[in-house]
Amino acid sequence: MKNFIIRRVILGLFITFFGAMLSYTVIRSLPTSYVESVARQRASNPLSTKTYQEWIAELNQVYGLDKGIIPGFFGWMGNAIKGDFGESWHYAVPVTEKFSEVIWVSMILNVVTTLVQFFIAIPLGILAARKQYSRTDYAITFFALMGISLPTFFLATILKYVFAIKLQWFDLYGLTGRFHSTMTPFQQTVDVGYHLVLPIITLMMLSVGGLMRYTRTNMLEVLNSDYIRTARAKGLPEKVVINKHAFRNTLIPLVTSLSGILPGMFTGAMITETLYQIPGIGYISYQAIIRGDIPFAMFYMVFLILLTQVSILLSDILYAVVDPRIRVN
Repeated sequence: MKNFIIRRVILGLFITFFGAMLSYTVIRSLPTSYVESVARQRASNPLSTKTYQEWIAELNQVYGLDKGIIPGFFGWMGNAIKGDFGESWHYAVPVTEKFSEVIWVSMILNVVTTLVQFFIAIPLGILAARKQYSRTDYAITFFALMGISLPTFFLATILKYVFAIKLQWFDLYGLTGRFHSTMTPFQQTVDVGYHLVLPIITLMMLSVGGLMRYTRTNMLEVLNSDYIRTARAKGLPEKVVINKHAFRNTLIPLVTSLSGILPGMFTGAMITETLYQIPGIGYISYQAIIRGDIPFAMFYMVFLILLTQVSILLSDILYAVVDPRIRVN
């Protein structure tokens, strides 16, 4: 196991390096950039004595964009290894400071969504497998397929139209209400939770269907196994057969599907946060990327790649925890 982990860490670093290089190349090739926006603003200032092209050349030299992509990437990488990810061009604060400011919003949003997803999807998937081809199974399958098929922007628009515009139960946008600053700490917490209800419902409905179908498929395969028929033939109660014998073996394939949850918890739901204008890491990173904020965009992309590698490694280790028969060769 020790040698396996060492090999996977080395491979993960290798993938992270080339993933960062690819991300840097793509970001440098975007049609819009922070430098062009600032140069345009400064050139339009009546007091400015420089033209747009002169401002472009000066700002490119200041930010090191006058170098080629490869030299620029290795310059960024050298600073990143030292823990210096630079200052965000768009937010005008250090990248790590802005990240620590908004990450908790995405963590709360995604952790709550994940817990709700588990408590809904896994029991419903097991129930659908136990009642295969019944009305219950068809209803659960219809709900799951509907959640899988609906685009994020469409579902979010429907929820906002019904609950925010028609019923007026929630606000359309934002993380806090207009009187948030005058509230007590407890009321502020309730206010934030109130504004996260619709985003959590959106994320839950989009993600619960896939996990539900995955659980149902794996449970059906396990329930048709010989040892399950033997357990039933011995007269064991159905709850014992399902919860003790079948469900444990269903967890093995589920571990694979759960490997992507860790990156989602810490990198935010970009589309959902943007639609609801929740200032989490996903929304903030989206704003940085479309404005050509290379320091913040690079930090976000590399952070996502690293989390993905850690998640896959933990998934492989969990195989041996869930099923002792699995050993690393």
